[in-house]
Amino acid sequence: MGSTSAHDNEGVGRRDLIKRSAALGLLAIPTMSFLSACASGDGGSENKVEKGKKTAKNPLGVNETAQLEVVIFDGGFGTQYAKDAVAVFEKTYPKAPKVKFSATQKIQSVLQPRFNQGSPPDLIDNSGAEQMDMGVLVGKKQLADLTPLLDAASIDDPNKKVRDTLRPGIVEMGQFDGSPVWVFYYAYTIYGVWYSQKALDGLDAAYPETWDDMLAVCEKAKKKGIAGWTYAGKHPYYIPFSLYPMIAKVGGREVLDAIDNLEPNAWKHPAVKACFEAYYELFKKGYILRGTPGLDHIQSQTAWTEGKALFIPNGSWVENEAAKTMPKDFNLAVSAPSGIDSSDKMPFGTMWASGGEPFIVPANAKNPAGGMEQLRIMLSEASSKNFTSQVKSLTAFNGGTEGIELTPGLKSGVAALDKAGENVVNPRLQDWYVALQKEKIGVGGIGEMMAGRLTPAEAIKKIQRFADEAAKDDSIKHYKHQ
Repeated sequence: MGSTSAHDNEGVGRRDLIKRSAALGLLAIPTMSFLSACASGDGGSENKVEKGKKTAKNPLGVNETAQLEVVIFDGGFGTQYAKDAVAVFEKTYPKAPKVKFSATQKIQSVLQPRFNQGSPPDLIDNSGAEQMDMGVLVGKKQLADLTPLLDAASIDDPNKKVRDTLRPGIVEMGQFDGSPVWVFYYAYTIYGVWYSQKALDGLDAAYPETWDDMLAVCEKAKKKGIAGWTYAGKHPYYIPFSLYPMIAKVGGREVLDAIDNLEPNAWKHPAVKACFEAYYELFKKGYILRGTPGLDHIQSQTAWTEGKALFIPNGSWVENEAAKTMPKDFNLAVSAPSGIDSSDKMPFGTMWASGGEPFIVPANAKNPAGGMEQLRIMLSEASSKNFTSQVKSLTAFNGGTEGIELTPGLKSGVAALDKAGENVVNPRLQDWYVALQKEKIGVGGIGEMMAGRLTPAEAIKKIQRFADEAAKDDSIKHYKHQ
């Protein structure tokens, strides 16, 4: 997902998460006019510029005299990082006209007519509240396959392909059916259990690796008048940020794959049952901050930064989003979720991390090779460092933090990623089936269970029914892990 808000219609406060964050975006439902526009926009291919000669320094065969057009979402990441990368392109290809660069917060409104006319820009940062639906774009064959970019030599090491310089899961996120990669997620978001190291130290406690230890820490906090957990009760689809990787830790990543694939009885796996029952214990034992089901994301984060609760499931945007209420000595930290016990299939440290800020190269772009080249430049170590230092977010480039003074949360996130190693999972429900994940599983299932209105068994039964209905719905485009 891009830096689009997980619930864009909730006002300026949540849209601020876009700012300098690698936020998990949920795709907006496109208008019918956009659907029809995408279906008809096929007239631009004959206007493509001639390809240039491929060389060691120009592995994509960029036409060195052709103009490049880039449109960036003008959100919380700002535009300077993109302008800086464009300047590198212009220096690399001095014979080409000055890059046509523009920024907007209304991606769909501005670009829909151009897709319809078959004359879209060469590179688009498809993000924000008016993000174009990637599923529709892919389904209508409006995007170029980015495999040539991934197989091109990287800027920093000509002996290493771009794909070999990326963080885990980035390539897979851009795939919908089969091997083509239609979307490139430039930013990188870390999900997990966030907490104040100072608060944990105050309890003389370490972050719990097993659920028994988690309950013991929560009991210790309760005796001091501190709740163990809070969460965005009005938007309980935040809970999966720690619950889903816990399910993978307990039962293996194949359990999450089966859930994503809408396989029959996927939600009835013993690992799902064990994790649901574990989270339900937080409610039963009174370890959740009173009133949490009625709190939105900002209210729950504020209560947490005020020390009313120890833990909150969230993404790495929280460092920026909660900055106004976060004490200077809060010492923000993030951890992978606790497991059940030593019988878990995956080790402690297993976590969810994935891409955000989706970039696309339209199939009908005049200079698609130029668009991909601009992305290749952005994936150099220098451009990646520039992005991270400016917006306090990681990029898809697997590195780019050396020599940068990292904020506490970002530093903790980098350490968590290092610990996870290959044990990084990337559930796809939230970008394959938005309504199912948010409204049904999140609000109707998990949210009801955490509020005590459903037992784990009842929640699982209800969620499995939701998933089965989606699997049988022919109006929904279905996707599978390859």
